[in-house]
Amino acid sequence: MLKQLKICTMFIIVVAIASISRTSFKYKGGLISDLLPSKCFVISNRANSFSASTILRKGNGILFMETTNRMNPPSLVLCAIESAARVYPDRPVAFFMKGLENITTEEDEKRAKQQFPTLSSYSNIYLFPLRMDQLFNNTPLKPWFDKVNPKKEVYWSHVSSDACRFALMWKYGGIYMDTDVISLRPIPQDHFLAAQDVTTTSSGVLGLSSHYQLAWQFMENFVENYRGEIWGHQGPGVVTRVVKKLCGMPVFNSTDDVMCTNISYLHPQRFYPISYPAWRRYFVVWENVPTFNDSYALHLWNFMNNEGKSMLPGSNTLVELLYRKQCPTTYGYILRNESTHL
Repeated sequence: MLKQLKICTMFIIVVAIASISRTSFKYKGGLISDLLPSKCFVISNRANSFSASTILRKGNGILFMETTNRMNPPSLVLCAIESAARVYPDRPVAFFMKGLENITTEEDEKRAKQQFPTLSSYSNIYLFPLRMDQLFNNTPLKPWFDKVNPKKEVYWSHVSSDACRFALMWKYGGIYMDTDVISLRPIPQDHFLAAQDVTTTSSGVLGLSSHYQLAWQFMENFVENYRGEIWGHQGPGVVTRVVKKLCGMPVFNSTDDVMCTNISYLHPQRFYPISYPAWRRYFVVWENVPTFNDSYALHLWNFMNNEGKSMLPGSNTLVELLYRKQCPTTYGYILRNESTHL
């Protein structure tokens, strides 16, 4: 293998010199790769890095992230990712984790995924490290990131999460979802924003193409109006401010979606049929279980859950019904673990 690599290297040097001189060797195709033996290509492909840019190159990924160093996410996070993988089987589902070690090969990624048994069986789920200093390069967020002191930030994990989602959407495109969003059915639009309520635009679910100008405006607004000490100011606050500037606050006269310039603006029912003041309704038993026919996914408002409520098998609560249907692998894993501890 080493000998073969040396031969290929020498061949590349010879071709490069010959192409530059244009005296003793002429090639009209313009691609040096067309001149290389096939074995050189084999070596080159093996040397290529396994990266999010490759997996998400089509811009159709479903993006999740974890901005803390924790490597044991709660079941709601695993359920959110699994539900997306099931609803979007033909699209890559990427989970960016700050605590994950560098991944440079497909084998690295497979080993990392083995730490999460409920996710490892899904071939369209991928894990990638979240490196903010690299992610923010060549964006309006980089000067802010270089100056900000995380230790002095009251809501650093949330503020950094706000920044990362805008940068991820700018770099990769696709659909971004918070890790407490359980998918029900595919979102039919590729370019959309979603209303959280009649006065607020959500930052928990959004869909854009890579390098879509709107994502750049989000990053600019994030920096220009930075108030990290105010809850929500850097997330839904950013998206709401930009929307108001572009088209005023869209008004819904029915459950139909509307437009904001040339982008779909989705009704609150699409992701927020249960509003955040009523978040506990996910953890109670319903006499008549809602169908959520007007919803594509459900946001479970985990930031409100200071009581540590979780899904309990056998409780017959709404959240248990959602787990059983939308993330059965996660549900089964919890069920087995409970039975072994009895």
